[in-house]
Amino acid sequence: MKSWRCSMSNNGMSRRDFMKKAAITGCGAIVASQLDFARGLITRVEAGEITAAEAYELMKAENTLYTVCLNCNTGCGIKVKILDGVAVKIDGNPYNPFNLHPHLEMKEAPESAVKVDAGLCPKGQAGHQGAYDPYRITKVLKRAGKRGENKWQTIPFDQAVTEIINGGALFKHVAGEENRQVTGLKELYALKDSKVFEEMGHDIAALRKKKPEERAKAIGEFKTKHHANLGVLIDPDHPDFGPKNNQFVYFWGRKKGGRSNFAAAFTSAFGTANTHGHTTVCQGSLYFACKAMSEQYAGNSFKDGQKFYWQADQENSDYVLFVGANLFDGNYGPTNRAMRMTQRLADGKLKMTVLDPRFTKLASKSQRWVPIQPGTDAAFAMGMTRWILENKRFDGKYLANCNKAAASADKEATWSNSAWLVKLDKEGKPGKFLRAHEIGLKPAEKRKDKDGKEFDFEYLVTMVDGKPLAFDPNDDKSGVKGELFVTAELKDSEGKPVKVKSGLQLMLEASQEKSIADYAKICGTDSATIETVAKEFTSYGKKACVDMHRGPAQHTNGFYNISSLMNLNLLIGNFDWKGGMIAAATFNTDGTSTSSDKQPFNFKKIGPKGLKTFGTSIIRHDWKYEESSLFKGKESYPAKRNWWPLSSDVYEEILPSIADGYPYQAKIVFSYMGAPTYSLPAGHTNMEALVNLEKLPLYIASDILVGPTSMYADYIIPDLHYLERWEFQGSHPNMPVRVQPVRQPVIASPNEIVTVFGEQQPISYETFWLALAEKLGIKGFGRNGFGEGQDFTRPDDFYIRMVANIALDRKEPVADAGQAEIDLFLKSRRHLPKNVFNPERWQKIAGAAWPKVVTILNRGGRFDSQSATYKGDHVANKYGKLINLYQEKTAGCKDAFTGKSFYGSARYVPVADTMGNDTKKQSDGYPLHLITQRDVRHCKARTITNQYLTDSMPENGIIIHSSDAQKLGVKTGDKVKVVSATNPDGVYNLQNGKMKPMIGKVQVTETIRPGVVTFTLGHGHWDSGAEDVTIDGKVIKADKRRAAGVHANAAMWIDPHLKNTCMIDKVGGSVSFYDTKIKLVKV
Repeated sequence: MKSWRCSMSNNGMSRRDFMKKAAITGCGAIVASQLDFARGLITRVEAGEITAAEAYELMKAENTLYTVCLNCNTGCGIKVKILDGVAVKIDGNPYNPFNLHPHLEMKEAPESAVKVDAGLCPKGQAGHQGAYDPYRITKVLKRAGKRGENKWQTIPFDQAVTEIINGGALFKHVAGEENRQVTGLKELYALKDSKVFEEMGHDIAALRKKKPEERAKAIGEFKTKHHANLGVLIDPDHPDFGPKNNQFVYFWGRKKGGRSNFAAAFTSAFGTANTHGHTTVCQGSLYFACKAMSEQYAGNSFKDGQKFYWQADQENSDYVLFVGANLFDGNYGPTNRAMRMTQRLADGKLKMTVLDPRFTKLASKSQRWVPIQPGTDAAFAMGMTRWILENKRFDGKYLANCNKAAASADKEATWSNSAWLVKLDKEGKPGKFLRAHEIGLKPAEKRKDKDGKEFDFEYLVTMVDGKPLAFDPNDDKSGVKGELFVTAELKDSEGKPVKVKSGLQLMLEASQEKSIADYAKICGTDSATIETVAKEFTSYGKKACVDMHRGPAQHTNGFYNISSLMNLNLLIGNFDWKGGMIAAATFNTDGTSTSSDKQPFNFKKIGPKGLKTFGTSIIRHDWKYEESSLFKGKESYPAKRNWWPLSSDVYEEILPSIADGYPYQAKIVFSYMGAPTYSLPAGHTNMEALVNLEKLPLYIASDILVGPTSMYADYIIPDLHYLERWEFQGSHPNMPVRVQPVRQPVIASPNEIVTVFGEQQPISYETFWLALAEKLGIKGFGRNGFGEGQDFTRPDDFYIRMVANIALDRKEPVADAGQAEIDLFLKSRRHLPKNVFNPERWQKIAGAAWPKVVTILNRGGRFDSQSATYKGDHVANKYGKLINLYQEKTAGCKDAFTGKSFYGSARYVPVADTMGNDTKKQSDGYPLHLITQRDVRHCKARTITNQYLTDSMPENGIIIHSSDAQKLGVKTGDKVKVVSATNPDGVYNLQNGKMKPMIGKVQVTETIRPGVVTFTLGHGHWDSGAEDVTIDGKVIKADKRRAAGVHANAAMWIDPHLKNTCMIDKVGGSVSFYDTKIKLVKV
């Protein structure tokens, strides 16, 4: 291993030379003096050259500030040590339970806490290097050449905002674009009248319910009714596309609370339905399978499912089956999960089985490693399910509970629909749950929803002592327990037969579609292993868990992989139990908490008023294809692209849909902290979309450098590094403590100072939104934006109010800071300029909550005590609702390509393309199965700028099993190219005349399943300082070390039907990271 690392590191200038050159500092895009000083000071600290007096200063509370890391999504708490205004050292925050277990309580004084350095991974410790990166931009860059050519000019911020709003011949200085007219935001801000928005939206909702043969008439009636406003629509013949406002598309990569609220304040007031996150590139089908499981019965339908998932309370679990979860390198593991389980593993209190093609660090600590074939997780889970049901190892008492009252009587916080009766169609296929009025058992009754609207409540049915019984799933007074295995024929109100089965009976039959031996063969193991794991899993009561992450989710069958695995937890009823499956809990930021009436700022009542947006989004989420005006009947299958009634934030669909102009053309795209060209499988297809001026006329990016996707932008708006800005990190499912970490400015920004709403502030993401609102005249922004005398002209106007809400959430607010602590608060921020930190202004914003705001900011957030985390045998912060074994809503949706209904029960579904075809054709001649992995030292696109990390791991490699290396005739250090059926050349075509080959050095190992190949993410860049950039006519020379290594995502399969994006999970939205077959060609 040592020789491999050394052979890979000799490929660039020394770190000291790199710091000296810092080429980009010579251009007008960056403030050189600030960053030169900072980098010089950091170099002295690293070399141990600071004086004893300076070292002593770093130990003082007045030189320590607490915030939140963002070098990965865990968002650990960090304490940043400041010397002469420079962040020179980062450690873990001892107040934050993500870093210390048990963590310091909020009552602990900062003077005491400063003596405790909590744990932190290498990425967290290296974070300040991104802030002082020599390739950062500090002024607006406007494209001076073709998209992707990396030719730029700096322009004033105000000029950029004006051009983006007004449009016009913005690129007449670029050859070939002299006469190209660009639509501005002002033109897309077409519909502003909230009443018209509401009326049109109401009528579009009614239009969605029409049958295809009724739709033409309904559209005609719509056009007649709204004839005066048809000009604001994208297409009056397809009014369900919505207003022209929807042609402004905003998408983002890593964005957390606070900034998400800030952006929504603008986009909802602007009136666009096109705001899309990146969920499906992370573990989308995990989120959306759990959302389907959490849909709640609302009287006649299921709704309000949470976009979330559960994880194990591993600090109390006795047994965990981990599936595709890499805890000691990622998956919120370092530092959080590792410290909660390592000692328990050493003491023999926690036993683990790991399903993963790789022998991970986690697998090395387990009792059993099962090197499963990628994409077959559901086969293993369904084999376990069959064994558990047939051997009666499930918790029948829990599963029999049909409603809340029955669950409460059994001291359960959750309940399932295992005993509810499901109707079968003529072919015996399950559909909706049986309603009591359908068999004359109990009529529907009038009720009112939470908004006071009347609706028909329909009772459901279970079987008790062989007879149907009506019940209300949310009844908390009259408990109902039903029979679990039911197959029956009842009579409807007209005496006609109605065939039904219970939810658990359907699950049993799904598991019996194959034998355990067949399941074992599919996933590359043996039946004895499946049976042994099933027996172990059911031997620990409520303290056993199946915990999963990206591994099973990022396949074309990810939704059913996750459903199958998560249902195992349901079979033993471990949700909300100490040591069972738990959900995240946070303190509320927007003032809408139902647990407190003391929060001072309800953001639903103050600030910009959102319009009731309507129309299909560019990715067609939350819509069934059959509801669209594009659907004419069965002849409309297959759709041009997928529709997503069960998913949202489908990252891989945004730019390809824009390139196809489906369902309509986008005019302006704005991205924030997003790098789809790098992060997506087959991400090179997005490059083709980005350079298409006809389909994507204007593209703006918010970034801190010229990145892998922002390099294709027309304008790059410089943003703040995470050490310079606000955000509310939230939590993760494995954290039992209620938290709300606060990201806050701890160093000054080098960005250009601009004036917006008369206020001087550094250019940032928020400044850009504010400037757009100012020039467009959007109400709720600017002077008196939050009410008389309460301005909304700066980011802190928004965020200080949110901190005040956090402080006063729940029954017991945080304590007030005393005067001594307020003095410390002020002194520790003495290095921050007034355009960042203005204590008089902040105090005025917070009002009476100011001393509590200080308490939170002095600790980097609000964190419940460890003692408040559990109540008896349960977690204190409960999910506490229905969990669906059978998914009625899922079963009611159809595949937009085939017209077939989705399965409502979990089962094994093979990997397939969008048309349902197997992958044999693209696999032939490509014998190796490609997957990816995380290393604790890197995280996707952004950590390449952190020199600590690149020094530690200069480049990655192609990791293969020794038996495969022998077949190929390669050894560690040999170079190979990665090729596949959809990328036989093994290159990224950067669409600028350059090719980036996917060539990496072999790393031979025994720690992977034979036939499987992997690589770590974070290397192989063509951006972020890895290539020369020209700004204002000056060439900024690249640091070629940033191009080192291999990024093989472009080898991943392109879907053969869609042709411009990767393979996808049609139900849960996930991208296919782990299904591609490749071959390695020796270079």
